[in-house]
Amino acid sequence: MSVRWLLGLLFVIHGLAFAQTKNALQAHLGGQADDGYLRAVQPREFRFPQDHGAHTGFQTEWWYVTGNLDGEDGRRFGFQWTLFRIALRPDAPESSSAWRVSHIWMGHFALSDGASGRHLSFERFSREALGLTGVEGEPPRVWLENWSMNFAAEPWRLQAETPEIGLDLNLSPLGGVVLQGDRGLSQKSSAPGNASYYYSVPRLQASGRIRLNGKELAVSGLAWLDREWSTSALGPDQQGWDWFSLQLDDGSDLMYYRLRRAGGSTDPHSAGTLRTAEGEVVHLGSTDVELRPSDSWTSPEGTVYPVAWQMSIPSRSLELTIKPLIPDQEMRLRVRYWEGAVDVSGSRQGRGYLELAGYASGS
Repeated sequence: MSVRWLLGLLFVIHGLAFAQTKNALQAHLGGQADDGYLRAVQPREFRFPQDHGAHTGFQTEWWYVTGNLDGEDGRRFGFQWTLFRIALRPDAPESSSAWRVSHIWMGHFALSDGASGRHLSFERFSREALGLTGVEGEPPRVWLENWSMNFAAEPWRLQAETPEIGLDLNLSPLGGVVLQGDRGLSQKSSAPGNASYYYSVPRLQASGRIRLNGKELAVSGLAWLDREWSTSALGPDQQGWDWFSLQLDDGSDLMYYRLRRAGGSTDPHSAGTLRTAEGEVVHLGSTDVELRPSDSWTSPEGTVYPVAWQMSIPSRSLELTIKPLIPDQEMRLRVRYWEGAVDVSGSRQGRGYLELAGYASGS
């Protein structure tokens, strides 16, 4: 997702007692990160498959995969798989010690079951030491224990296992990479350097299996990959975001993130892209997209999430109704947010994912 670096840092603060990381978050929020880190300040040349790997000069980075799957028995599922890398210092010295830590990692994994109405979410943390987590190879493999994504050959392979659920998918890119923002430079606020490098692979053919309730089920569908790295992004007056990734049945793919200011107004740095079935990439600004929440879900703790929306893009004659697969797809982790599978109707049909961040207390 476009601004998920903030989630990564917040999760680490709540999950691990690293004073260095807390200081890094405070620096991020004010746009004053350590000068030793690289910053996204101008467009760069992207190279693949190298850019599927790590960019360790930047403070924060993630690999983010979401998707909608159909089981061979007709059941519907949504899934989210995410790994975050957070650097602890910009000038880590070379060391032969297997215990020295320069980065810490966090993973999120969730499965939504449309038939039962259940949403299961899991997280884990690790330091980049002793082979527990990291990135290796070119094309790379990224992993955190037994959660991994391997770009070594197509189809790519995505895996995650917990005692409760498991996922093993082959992912084949359809249509290639979309560079978000200005040739991959995604500006999040007006301050210089408050930006990220951001690309998506918005349409991946997915096939494989899931494990649920002790049984394995063959599944197939579509997935979406987001990749982003930065050192500083959001401004102090930005408190959250609503992120949409929609795969429409005419073959087009739509991503839009609405950055919310304190008080709920839309920040002018909100942005997105529409890739048509013919491959044209249309960049969208905050004035190109009209959003109106149409329904909400309230968590047991009282957090109100706008889980259904009306989206209009007049310049493209798009009028979309977006509704959740199930209302409760809250990620009940150290920092809570809502992320889940959605259905799209209106002038186009389709499926996708929605993320709502900054609504819960402490998020």
